[in-house]
Amino acid sequence: MRVSIETSMRVGRGAAFASIFFAAAGIPLANAQILPSDAKQTCTVPAATFATWFQSGSPALNGVVNPANSGLFPNPIDNCPFYQWSEQMFMWLTSPAPSIYGGGSRVFDTDVFYDVSPPDASGQRQFLPHAPGLIRFFPLRAAQVGPHGLQVLLDKAGNMLEVVHPLLSATGKPLIRNTAGRLVEVSNIKVGRAGKAIFLDKAERVIRVPEVERGKTVPVERILPGIMAEMVRNPAIAIVTTNPRLLAGLNPARTVQNFLINGIHIFVNFSGNVVEVEQGQADGSVLLTQSGQLVYFAAIVNDVYAYFLTGTKDGGITPAPTSFPTTQSALTQIQSFATAHGGPTFTDGVALTMELKTAWVEASTLTDPSSYVTTTGQIPVYITSNQNLWVATGTTKTVQLALVGMHVVGSVNGHPEMIWATFEHVGNTPLGTFNYDNASSTQTVTQTTTGTWLFAANGAAAPFNTPHADFIVAPNIERANGFPISGSNTLRWKPFGGGFNQAPNPLAKSTPLGPPTTSASNTQVISINNNIQGMMASAGAGADVRNNYIMSGATWTAGGVPPTTPFPGGNEVGTSRLTNSTMETYQQGPDNNANGFNCLDCHQGNMLGDTFGGGLSHIFGTLKVLF
Repeated sequence: MRVSIETSMRVGRGAAFASIFFAAAGIPLANAQILPSDAKQTCTVPAATFATWFQSGSPALNGVVNPANSGLFPNPIDNCPFYQWSEQMFMWLTSPAPSIYGGGSRVFDTDVFYDVSPPDASGQRQFLPHAPGLIRFFPLRAAQVGPHGLQVLLDKAGNMLEVVHPLLSATGKPLIRNTAGRLVEVSNIKVGRAGKAIFLDKAERVIRVPEVERGKTVPVERILPGIMAEMVRNPAIAIVTTNPRLLAGLNPARTVQNFLINGIHIFVNFSGNVVEVEQGQADGSVLLTQSGQLVYFAAIVNDVYAYFLTGTKDGGITPAPTSFPTTQSALTQIQSFATAHGGPTFTDGVALTMELKTAWVEASTLTDPSSYVTTTGQIPVYITSNQNLWVATGTTKTVQLALVGMHVVGSVNGHPEMIWATFEHVGNTPLGTFNYDNASSTQTVTQTTTGTWLFAANGAAAPFNTPHADFIVAPNIERANGFPISGSNTLRWKPFGGGFNQAPNPLAKSTPLGPPTTSASNTQVISINNNIQGMMASAGAGADVRNNYIMSGATWTAGGVPPTTPFPGGNEVGTSRLTNSTMETYQQGPDNNANGFNCLDCHQGNMLGDTFGGGLSHIFGTLKVLF
């Protein structure tokens, strides 16, 4: 099947666009996401450099790409090298696997990589070496977790909230402690004056909640509305808990309790106020395509990551690392440890540590599966006859899967916090309104949902990003927000990681002396996508399946220090309002302003990860060593 790049239409204020067409079918693939072809070329890869990415020395259809040498990353002040690294790594990971990798269809599904299991009952994960061409773990998406390993949500203003859960009775009802010191079941919650929560027992009587005495020791599992407010007034109050993940710096202004009352989630902060969250958010939303097919997720790491983790945790690498490796000398230590334990000589050790999160749908349900990167995987089986409840059978089936999204995360010289980049298929979702710069002015591209999309109906209207299914009572899937289990209408609000009302990066300037702008940041990302697709087309490789994926951005921190919050208030830069429509579908915020999550908002803490799934890498702390 041959793909050609053609100019298709004008949108917004005279903006020219490039669309990708499937000539054989006569159907535009980019009835999907299309990129402005007249964007200023502010971030490109020199043709001679691009040629060196390929093992053959020149771009070619299905050509094998080398990984970027992360230890030699220039650690620049300019954004563009970060985007160049991201693009090269994606093309390497999705390259057809040469024989040196020992089999498998693509580099990421060879024995150089390890599957990462979902957490077991004790919260632990394990490595499983790839059987080339088969990925074993494809669960549904679990709830998005934040820097403390707790579920996170957005309030109506787009601020991140961390969620703790009350104690439950034997019948599954939430419990709070009354003024007599007894735990009482909450049967209902009403909203009183000034938004205060009024808790009612099963007889519809008001449950009186005690105030906290100064100096009292408070078990976190029994935090009640009012207690956290007292802790703010008196930090000397001690916190004790059997769950250490709750000890590490919870922000009371950004922490809520989730009370499930008659199937409705009510979120109460620790001042006793009911908090409105973004529409439809709950514990764990499930994403489905418009045809009602589930989206599955897999976590994958490379062998350098696996041996680095093992040597760090079992003391085999000394002194014990405190951050991900960024230098050749650190790689040498990891290789020496692997060799001493009968491990491999790293085929692509120059990549340093790589962590991938991937999203997939069953290829057989797509009208154009040949336009996707595919692999074989094992997915859970559900009984789907009841559109209100899909019941897990406890069995799996082996199917061909098509890649719809990928987070590419890796450590590089000067950046132990890692570069966090994301890619998705151009057929996923329509894009929210965005702007960019051409040679003469800033252009605005107006949102349109017309077209055939995997995750939105043709001509879909608001509300967007409201889940129709959730995974609250795992392993079953339930209807959500009054909808039957079905595909919701998804929109990528901030298409290239920048909000209209706030520049995402201090280096994204419209002119060398001008202020940073969102349009300039968007232009850099659009520019490098256009540049690489154009060079592939010029080399006769326009039909390469990798051309059907767009990088929507990458984020890192200024100076490579632990992340805090996005620029300008914090140090998270690059495309610092970055989301992927398949992975942060319901955490994008309510509009295209600077709200919602950024990758590094949830991946904070120390430079590795803690044992409860928090910290920088949510899987590092929970993974068992290789041996």
